[in-house]
Amino acid sequence: MADVSSQHAAEAEASFGDWSMTRILDCAMDVSDREDVCVGDMIAAFGPASFLPLLLMPAMLLVSPLSGIPLFSSFCAVLIILVATQMVAGRSCVWLPDWVKRRSLSGQQLRKGLIRVRPLAVWFDRNAHRRMGVLFRRPIWYVLPLSCVGLAAMIPFLELVPFSSSLLGLAVVFISLGMLTRDGLWVLAGMVPFIGALTIVSKVLT
Repeated sequence: MADVSSQHAAEAEASFGDWSMTRILDCAMDVSDREDVCVGDMIAAFGPASFLPLLLMPAMLLVSPLSGIPLFSSFCAVLIILVATQMVAGRSCVWLPDWVKRRSLSGQQLRKGLIRVRPLAVWFDRNAHRRMGVLFRRPIWYVLPLSCVGLAAMIPFLELVPFSSSLLGLAVVFISLGMLTRDGLWVLAGMVPFIGALTIVSKVLT
């Protein structure tokens, strides 16, 4: 069973290089012309084995104006946690409960959010290179999706703290981008918005 799990993890890791952030946004944009877009539509657009696109998409939407929708940030956090934990478990395809797959968003709202974050995605793609490859070797590699789980777990508790969910989402974007492009510099950059979120929280509480 362990060998099968390791094989699935290796296959999933090998497939990450087929994606870029702009390609992920383009796939999401293709389904945004519908009146309502559900999570199941996103899975169909990316493919059930596309863990990083399904991890990056909610994280990028957290950075968009959509994060201002009540409970939207918490739902994105749940989605990040579900996908990232399955990456660690070495699943060959993403499983999500039906209630998550049925959750939908207005196609118009989704399209506006995607347009807002596209310049950021283009900039990321241009500035990502293979660096610090040691971070992407097992067992160190498993720390990366686990860190996304930890960051996402904080979001529901900080829903009412201004900008905190966007900063934590940006940290997940950086770490996911690092996994996508094998760029360890972006993984380390994920600490910057995380520290920023903690600073905001400490100021609110004091």
